[in-house]
Amino acid sequence: MVYMKQKNRHPLIIGTLILTLTGLVSRVIGFFYRIYLSRLFGEEGMGIYQLLSPVLALSFSLTAAGYQTAISKFVAERSAKERSPSLRPMLVGMSISLPLSLLCCAVIFFFSDFIAVHLLLEPRCASMLKILSFSVPLGAVHSCVNGYFYGIKKAGLPAFSQLTEQLTRVGCVYAISAYAFSRGMVPTINVAVLGLAAGEFFSMIVSIASIYCCSLKSRAASGCGPLLPIYGSILGMALPLTANRIVLNLLQSVESVSIPAKLRAYGYDTSTALSVYGVLTGMAMPLIFFPNALTNSVAVLLLPLISESYALGDLRAVKQSALKTIKYCCILGFLCMCGFSLFGKQVGVLLFDSPLAGHFIATLGFICPFMYLDTTLSSILQGLGMAGRIFIMNVICLLLRLAFVFFAIPTFGITGYLWGMLASQLVQSVLYLGCLYLFLRRAEKENASL
Repeated sequence: MVYMKQKNRHPLIIGTLILTLTGLVSRVIGFFYRIYLSRLFGEEGMGIYQLLSPVLALSFSLTAAGYQTAISKFVAERSAKERSPSLRPMLVGMSISLPLSLLCCAVIFFFSDFIAVHLLLEPRCASMLKILSFSVPLGAVHSCVNGYFYGIKKAGLPAFSQLTEQLTRVGCVYAISAYAFSRGMVPTINVAVLGLAAGEFFSMIVSIASIYCCSLKSRAASGCGPLLPIYGSILGMALPLTANRIVLNLLQSVESVSIPAKLRAYGYDTSTALSVYGVLTGMAMPLIFFPNALTNSVAVLLLPLISESYALGDLRAVKQSALKTIKYCCILGFLCMCGFSLFGKQVGVLLFDSPLAGHFIATLGFICPFMYLDTTLSSILQGLGMAGRIFIMNVICLLLRLAFVFFAIPTFGITGYLWGMLASQLVQSVLYLGCLYLFLRRAEKENASL
């Protein structure tokens, strides 16, 4: 009976529970970490720190994101068909991802001054970029390993890796800051970037140790068949995903760099513009994204589950998983919208001592139902092999948001950008739902005709 109960457990539910609990713990730590950083470095310091986000996101997209997704998908498919996990997709993906990440690390390190002055429009980012560059290859390794574990539906090890990264990051920053204060020195925002790199390092160590132990205890093996078909399969999925994410991240980078510039066009000085940007992206948005720990966990595990069901021709399982996910994401989003809208202003003052953060939280609460839904719908569509359509829809929504950045912010200030976020998330939800509906309807017709 115990065995039967264990067999009946749904891997999505178990994996989601593991990832969600770890994600919530990690986000609680990260949330208070953000509060600590905002009080330690101020609103302007947070604004400068947030300018690094486009570089980090772009480097991750170039070197790791597409390969992690491809590894997860093909490990899941091979496990479903061969009834045993294989390390070969992970090793092939890593053999491509790691050299790319080393090249990216070198470019960021040696061209940090150019990137800071001409691309981020903030010379104070140069020294931070040098430190940040070392995190790129570290992140690529543990992303590939995580892709393997997601593919075999063992979410515990990536979850532990994520928690290790967060604890190391926070502990490193706190220890260095405490040491600096004890010596009568004032720590700079560079400390936060150093903590980020340290977190990636220890996360990589945990990932490597996990995959080594897993390969010893299980029957997972690298095999001895030809590698060329695996390279073709991994690259066939990873390259379009990578290209898509690079284009999207370039657009997001333009958005991130343009917001402070357009705020200056609205009438703010440089310090005020960076402070407003820092409050929005470093204080308000992390709180809005906090409940997304649940939807992110579902999304990560939905992709291999949907891929496996679709590969086996089980359209009914695909439809049931999608409908249940949509239902619960809408409920979560509605509850969060009500909470943030009603109590956002008080929360902003209480946690960040910032009325502006409270205003942002209350306003951004309205995007929660659409944002949480979009996260999981994107994963479902990827699992069904519609990465190209996702890319087109995401570009449309980003261009819409950029239009608000360039034309609404100079006239209405940061409020114009908040309107743009709401409009883009709403349009994205409609497009994703329409695409999924048409796919399922066409697939049902094809099955009925057979």
